[in-house]
Amino acid sequence: MHLVESMAYVGERPWHGLGNKLAAGQSIEQWRQSAGMDWTIEQSDVRFVTGGPTVGAIHSFPEQKVLYRSDTKRPLAVVSKRFQVVQPGEILEFYRDLTEHAGFELETAGVLREGKKFWALARTGQGATLKGRDEVNGYLLLATSCDGTLATTAQFTSVRVVCNNTLQIAVGDNRGAFKVPHRSAFNAEAVKQQLGVTVAPWASFVAKMKDLVACPVDPDSVDGLLRRVLVYAGQPGKAPVVNEQAVRSVRALYDGSGLGSRLASSRGTAWGLLNGVTEYVDHHRRARSDDHRREAAWFGHGARFKQRAWDELVKLVA
Repeated sequence: MHLVESMAYVGERPWHGLGNKLAAGQSIEQWRQSAGMDWTIEQSDVRFVTGGPTVGAIHSFPEQKVLYRSDTKRPLAVVSKRFQVVQPGEILEFYRDLTEHAGFELETAGVLREGKKFWALARTGQGATLKGRDEVNGYLLLATSCDGTLATTAQFTSVRVVCNNTLQIAVGDNRGAFKVPHRSAFNAEAVKQQLGVTVAPWASFVAKMKDLVACPVDPDSVDGLLRRVLVYAGQPGKAPVVNEQAVRSVRALYDGSGLGSRLASSRGTAWGLLNGVTEYVDHHRRARSDDHRREAAWFGHGARFKQRAWDELVKLVA
């Protein structure tokens, strides 16, 4: 089952092999159409019938509202009256000045879960090459939901070219993501100001990447470190549960089976171990589909595994 209902992309075909391919430099209007984001979220009162299955009185429930698609009329969610909607077009509009004046390039955009979530991802134009061959590029992801499962989230992300691994980039103390809850109105310019769409976060990230490349890892300490990273919360009052299968999988990726694991930047280094975790989360972790895996890698358990790995490995070079 695909979570992606529609999407557009530039360059290489995306992870699930679907979508409308665009040439570089297309307008925001073209992206809206090709990504299946040229509709709006409408809202209506919640009503219910009492007095019998066939004939009864119609009542309203004033505390909540129904959100639905303007094109198909498909219901999307029942939410509080205070819920602030972010439209699909607003997600793409966020990038208009960035693509026209700041060197950003949209690479993917689309709709998940029949319209309940939608996103856009743009390359920032920033990149770095580690040890002469290991290329990493910077991106800015913006995503939201209309069912309350995801705040409107803007985050810097890196993509390692050799294996397409993704990693959230920290900006100051906020871990690289700014979240606007749906009880507040989304203000694109305010988010850009908070993100500080400049080279500063990327420069800091590159410096940390280079520190990880230069940091050897004792082979005997690898499994212990992975057991601190690849854990799920246990029952209340009990210790976290280690995913031993994940530990074995990441160890194998790190030891040579992973894409890019034999590069000079990765072999026996903290950077290589970090990419063992990110490759496992992005490409190998068990999931119902590639779409489910990617959603978890961006927003769910997978993202938390990657952040934990980053935190643990950065301690080695602090």
